[in-house]
Amino acid sequence: MNVLVQILTVCLLVEVGKGRKSWWYPYLVQLPRHYDTLSNFTRFEIQALQIEDAKWVSDKAVSNARSEWKEAVLVMQEIDLKSQLRSFRSWLWASATISSRTLHVPWDSAGCLCPVGDLFNYAAPEEEYSSDVASSSEHNDTEGALDAKQLDSYSVRLTDGGYEDETASYCFYAKRCYRKGEQVLLSYGTYTNLELLEHYGFLLDMNPNDKAFIELDADVCKISSWPKDSLYIQPDGSPSFALLCALRLWATPANHRKAVKHMFYTGSLLSVENELFIMKWLAKKCQQLLGRMLSTIDEDNLLLRCINMMLDQPSCVEGVEACSCRELESFLQVNCLVNQATESQLSVKAKRSLERFELVIKWRLSHKTMLLNCVSYCQRISDSLPSQH
Repeated sequence: MNVLVQILTVCLLVEVGKGRKSWWYPYLVQLPRHYDTLSNFTRFEIQALQIEDAKWVSDKAVSNARSEWKEAVLVMQEIDLKSQLRSFRSWLWASATISSRTLHVPWDSAGCLCPVGDLFNYAAPEEEYSSDVASSSEHNDTEGALDAKQLDSYSVRLTDGGYEDETASYCFYAKRCYRKGEQVLLSYGTYTNLELLEHYGFLLDMNPNDKAFIELDADVCKISSWPKDSLYIQPDGSPSFALLCALRLWATPANHRKAVKHMFYTGSLLSVENELFIMKWLAKKCQQLLGRMLSTIDEDNLLLRCINMMLDQPSCVEGVEACSCRELESFLQVNCLVNQATESQLSVKAKRSLERFELVIKWRLSHKTMLLNCVSYCQRISDSLPSQH
């Protein structure tokens, strides 16, 4: 977080402290009372992510939030901000509000809070949306429909919204025609599920921009010019273009690489033997990663069902007995919920913890599914290659 973001966070807390006297009061009372961004995760929830990279990102988010709060506390004391608004809990709320709800403006890296404009839920960006625009002819009887020229103009925009100097206002643009009553969704960018959790506090069940990174031999990155963050597995299990190319070159004997480098950059198959080798290597790597996880995909699915049951029927004891899941029992112990009466409702704090735990399980399950999909992908490719005699 830069200094400008810290300033905006403090300003938000100052406005909250004014109560009804704040000009922003009608907006402030509509803000969420809590967020599930990574900086709000507990130690138990972070460890439950299981994947080292994800735990590192989460630890860093919590550490940064606490460090930034400590830096801002002196300022908040000097301006005599109410003591409850100077707490770390209040800082987490305000900083998560800034992280998840501000919109980009060219003159301030902190962004801006935009009432109404921050109500849109997220939709992952699609590579092609011209077909949605073309289908507008099906809705040409809708009152106020855009004409074809306007639709063509809007369809080529690269973003869903932005500040317009001409009108001195923040403008949003629909990339497809919406029917009356439909929810209007906004693309914030091509975020992975971990990035969505970090900055916004949610994830998508089906995220086309999600990625799974695996440990690569140092030589894989060294011999290719692809940046490391482009070497990943996609949601359907297929390796990214860069990862596939890098592995093909790496699997080629060093004295032959110069001769095939032109094929490498075009993404061409170098040889059946080469392709079989990297498919076998990639599948084995994913299987090893899955084998090191503390829970299986089936166990995660069972745990999710237990969590959903507890959220729908708030009885901690019944949930544990029905699930018989040690990890859920540990969660209840950590959150002091073991002896909660079966007829009682979950407290607000307990429900929020359970909802964050659900996000954790969903994230790691999605990650494991990508790895499993990669194993299947490698097998399919291997089976489709000509047999070698």
